This record gives sequence, C-alpha cells and structure tokens, in this order.
Amino acid sequence: MSEPGWDPGQYLHHAAHRARPFLDLLARIGDLPGGPRPRIADLGCGPGNVTLLLAARWPGARITGYDNSPPMLAEARSRATPTVDFAEADAALWTPAEPHGLIVSNALLQWVPGHADRFPAWLDGLAPGGTLAFQVPGNFTAPSHVLLRGLTESPRWRGRLAGLLRHDDVVLEPAAYHDLLAAAGCTRVDVWETTYLQVLHGEDAVLDWTAGTSLRPVLAALADDPDARDAFLVAYRDLLRTAYPQGRNGTVFPFRRIFAVARKSDG
Repeated sequence: MSEPGWDPGQYLHHAAHRARPFLDLLARIGDLPGGPRPRIADLGCGPGNVTLLLAARWPGARITGYDNSPPMLAEARSRATPTVDFAEADAALWTPAEPHGLIVSNALLQWVPGHADRFPAWLDGLAPGGTLAFQVPGNFTAPSHVLLRGLTESPRWRGRLAGLLRHDDVVLEPAAYHDLLAAAGCTRVDVWETTYLQVLHGEDAVLDWTAGTSLRPVLAALADDPDARDAFLVAYRDLLRTAYPQGRNGTVFPFRRIFAVARKSDG
C-alpha cells in the first residue's frame, strides 16, 4: 500500500521509543527452523534500523527487509550488510517465494487494509516450525487520534480532509488476532498488549511524534498550501497541548501496542 510522505528523518526522531516494542516482540520469539541460517522477512522495514536488530539476534540469518516507500528504502539500504538486504514490496500483495523461518512486522499492518486476510498466505510461506510475529498500535481511540480526526472533519477542514484518516477499526482487538491465528492451525499463539507511558522531550513533542506517522496524510494533502498547512498545525498543536500537558520531566504520551507471536506446526 502506497502511503504519502514517509520521511525517514522525521520518523527516526523518536527511534528509541519506536524500537522498544520491536525488542519486546523479539524477546517472545523462540528458536527458528533453518539451522544456522534461517530465512527471515521484515515486512515494513522502514529505515532499516530495527531490521538490524534481527541480525543481532540471529547473526547467521539471511534477512530481507521489505517496504514500498522509496525514501525509507534508500535509508534502509544504507544499512545493508552481507546478510541483510532490502527490497521494494507491498505487504498487501507480498507472498514468500521460499520457506521462511520468521516473518515479522513492526508497526506496519495498521496501514494494510484487511491485513488479517494475508495471514493464511504468510503462514503457508513459513517452514514447519516457523513463526509469524507482529505488533501494531492499538491507540486509535487515544486523544492524539480522536482530536486529529475531529479536526479534519470540522467545518473549516472537512471539505479538504474529511475521510482522509484511518479509524479505530484498522486493527483488531487482541482476542480476535488470537482466534484467527489459532483457527489457522498455529500450534502456539501468544497475543498480548502493553501500554507504554512514553516520556517525550522537546516543545510540542506529541505533535512531533505524530508528524512522523498519523499526521502524514494531512501534511501531504495540504502540501500545496503552506498557509493552510500551518493553520492546521497550529490548531492541532493547541489541542495536543491541552490533552498532553508538558511536565517538568517531559510529556507523558501513553501508547497502547498489540503483539502476536504464532508458531506454525512442526509437521
């Protein structure tokens, strides 16, 4: 799925917070089939920084990171190694060309409509005993998203922006993911959720966070009208300042994440 305006530099402003859920996901993934060189796919690799965490966990693995954003892929390819490469692919269409020990996705599937429909093809592409693992944001009812949607649908902006943003049905609840993966025949399914109390630093830190992700479609839609873009950002900034007041140690930004690790039958 092609999305507007991915900016690797903006996305990496909060690299540590964005990588933390991926590290927690990796901690729950067990041994992989494939001997010392398991085949691994990282769907939605972005700038490639977390793909290298896979290489650190499985040093002998053959790893490919996939993304469909040219700027993100350009940044990722600067991190390529003899065992880690990067390729263009749309997760809505991608199917493994060979058996994989691990197919993993970090904060991608919320951008892929009907992503749960892809699970059977990805599970079929796993070697016996392989793992499908992913995490998605579960914060679409948080003030950051509710206020943004409300602003785009307000009288001033609805003519240009109404219907542009995703709603709270773009990801499933944890129990639904568990049921789907168990019904698909996985022998071990581990699904959980965590709310991180992220402490962001800097002026208007939540606005800066959203500029790298959820705010991108708005920025793209208003890119040809800088005055309108700036007016929208001021209005959204003021709403965020009230919803997420800055404290002495930074701005606390609760962020819910949903995780799943599913192991395919050994045979």
